Amino acid sequence: MSILERNATETGREPFKNEPLTDFSQPEHKAAMEAALAKVGAQLGQELNPVVGGKRLETGNFLNSYNPARPDQLIARFHSATTEQAEEAIQTASETFKTWQNVPAEERAGYLFKAADLMRQRKHEFSAWMVYEIGKNWPEADADTAEAIDFLEFYAHEMLRLAGPQPVVQVEGEKNHLVYIPLGVGVVIPPWNFPLAITVGMTSAAIVTGNTVVLKPSSVTPVIAYRFFELMEEVGLPAGVFNFLPGSGGAIGDLLVDHSKTRFISFTGSKEVGLRIFDRASKVATGQIWLKRTVLEMGGKDSVVVDETADVEAAAQAIVTSAFGFQGQKCSAGSRAILVDQIYDRVMEKVVEKVNQLELGPTDEKNYNLGPVSDEKAYKKIKEYIEIGKGEGKLVAGDKNRVPDQGYFIPPTVFSEVDAQARIAQEEIFGPVLAVIRARDFDHALEIANGTEYGLTGALFSQDPARLDRAEREFHVGNLYFNRKCTGALVGVQPFGGFNMSGTDSKAGGQDYLLLFLQGKSIARRG
Repeated sequence: MSILERNATETGREPFKNEPLTDFSQPEHKAAMEAALAKVGAQLGQELNPVVGGKRLETGNFLNSYNPARPDQLIARFHSATTEQAEEAIQTASETFKTWQNVPAEERAGYLFKAADLMRQRKHEFSAWMVYEIGKNWPEADADTAEAIDFLEFYAHEMLRLAGPQPVVQVEGEKNHLVYIPLGVGVVIPPWNFPLAITVGMTSAAIVTGNTVVLKPSSVTPVIAYRFFELMEEVGLPAGVFNFLPGSGGAIGDLLVDHSKTRFISFTGSKEVGLRIFDRASKVATGQIWLKRTVLEMGGKDSVVVDETADVEAAAQAIVTSAFGFQGQKCSAGSRAILVDQIYDRVMEKVVEKVNQLELGPTDEKNYNLGPVSDEKAYKKIKEYIEIGKGEGKLVAGDKNRVPDQGYFIPPTVFSEVDAQARIAQEEIFGPVLAVIRARDFDHALEIANGTEYGLTGALFSQDPARLDRAEREFHVGNLYFNRKCTGALVGVQPFGGFNMSGTDSKAGGQDYLLLFLQGKSIARRG
């Protein structure tokens, strides 16, 4: 019996299973998604609010969210939180923690199970919000929603496990046991690229472990985060446990991170912002009586390595999927392909052929392969990197894909013969740009793969068992895949997190993750 099955037996619930993905080639699923898009489309343009302690707040200053496929289409406008409201949110969360920390784990987990059930019933609606607000195509949005459901289910099961008896050595004359207790007030800062899954995972992990939360959603995707907040309200989560605070990082981010009552910060995003949070959290504020804990998931410059023994067709398909899924806007994206010399030309030919077949367009109209990139800022940054790439490699794909007249669309772009130390081979672009690097042999390929400051994901295509074994030891990434793409980690199956400048290797969706939001208390009793 696996540990997940044993946990389920002990808690009286069904064992955790990953939420199935939707096959949109089936007419009934396609129709259901089209209906969800129509329903969500009718709700665009609402005015929404920060929520602290159950109260809707107003400021008169607005943060607007737009459809990146149609930059003039308003998704929603939010009252943008002020520093005074950020202070109120921390104080409210701190006061609520006094009671929430004592709520039994079974009750806390129950809110997550209920939320998972409701999200499952409305799966396509949540996915439709992502289609409109961030331009995901249908399978990418569906996978995001499925992962969110998985996080709710998995973390609820995990909290029930951690609330039970923990193994400690007993000595004669004493009864010893270990309990896990929550930390306090957490600030959760999720990214825009997995605006439901990562928001749900980070927030639900903090809540189910008995902490209270101030969520500052990404300014690019606040609406999707708000729909999750509404869901938690609907399942009856007490006011003040989960406080929703949209606003610019410059306006309220530092206050939330620096506050003396902030106990931990959970962040997913860029290396630069993560390092800034890491630095600020290390400072002890007046009145602060703890060292703040940081859970940081940052960037990646991930690679798909292909040796001369590999299945060339499978490798080429994985390279394209890893590089261009969700327009390459994943920290796990395979933005480098490292090909040994013997099969370089064969793989390149197939990659270019597949890339030229990809279609771009507004994904609320049709399930295109690629949608737009996130916003104007990202669009300009990626275009600058493409110009840099033209001086660092040979442009072999990206000029044959039709691009819509409006919206932030960038064709899937491939550069060949890129030097391993080139900027486009070292810096995280976070867009549909692939650098292809020629390696002399497998040893050289592995050296190149490890030759960045990051260490998040990687893939190796090889039929040589000795090389697979060696890669297990020497390919220095937190998530390593053999003969498959380097994206798409499953909750409970492939705990996610990376090394070096990719963050604190928190292993989201794994059995270590909730311990980041808890502290152990050892108790010995005599007599």
